[in-house]
Amino acid sequence: MLSAMNSDSLDTQATGRLGVKDAELRIDPNTYSASYNKIPFGFYHNLHQLDIFQLDSLRDLVARYGESEDDYFVAASAAAPGSPFFEAASFKLKPKEALEQLDQRPMRILLKKLEQYDDRFRELRDVLINQLRILPDGLGSRPILRIQSSIFISSAAATTPLHFDPEVAFFTQIEGGKTYHVFSPDDVSEKELEAFYSRGQVSIGQLDIKDRDPKKEQVYNLEPGLGFHQPQNSPHWVETCGTRSISYSCVFETDADRALARVRAFNHYERKLGATPAPAGVNPNLDALKEKVMIPNRIARGVLRRISR
Repeated sequence: MLSAMNSDSLDTQATGRLGVKDAELRIDPNTYSASYNKIPFGFYHNLHQLDIFQLDSLRDLVARYGESEDDYFVAASAAAPGSPFFEAASFKLKPKEALEQLDQRPMRILLKKLEQYDDRFRELRDVLINQLRILPDGLGSRPILRIQSSIFISSAAATTPLHFDPEVAFFTQIEGGKTYHVFSPDDVSEKELEAFYSRGQVSIGQLDIKDRDPKKEQVYNLEPGLGFHQPQNSPHWVETCGTRSISYSCVFETDADRALARVRAFNHYERKLGATPAPAGVNPNLDALKEKVMIPNRIARGVLRRISR
């Protein structure tokens, strides 16, 4: 998956105490230009060498979460890749407690909104976004409407089931091994996307793994120093290897991404009325009209819901 890069350009086993300003995503510009937010692709990075990802720093970060239950998630491993996402048991543990018990049972810890708990993560996020902006034909100068960074800490042999996220993501492996199974966004049907975006919520999208084409699956065997780009709406499931895994992800939505979401929400209600809407992105002029209907306030959505019953 990383053949477009020179593997000698980065020692993936090296560790160090680099500062946030030294963070680097080593992405092939041609691959980025052709595949950004369309097709998953791999890249190299040095984030595993940063001081903020060393164990002592992470322990301090975990302790800061305290009672902020909306900003973290602690759950057991999923039973299988095709299990319903929220079927796995959640643990009433604070992140610090969960980290101490990580070796006792398969467990997944998600720390969200890192920039609110340590200003260095805000700086790291901005450094990485600036690097992405100067690459050709991708993010560019598009306004970012929502952005968030997260850390995933998982025990050995833990599984996160199939789902998709409503954001563009750049995912990096910091410690241990992780196998990422991912599909391109076009493996999700318009009906599935429309139903999801009609809710107007920032959450994960659940999918039936039986409806995915195994031939379209890409597999990334990640280790420290390796990462990959996950386009918006890319179905994926994840499994850790034989040791603890730590990963870092930066996700965001641009104005263009949000506009397509509104078009899909409109299409959902249009389909409820018996019409066959043009898929989002096919007819820009029509999309612009649909988007305007969904923008002003919730009245339009309420009317559409009532007439579609």
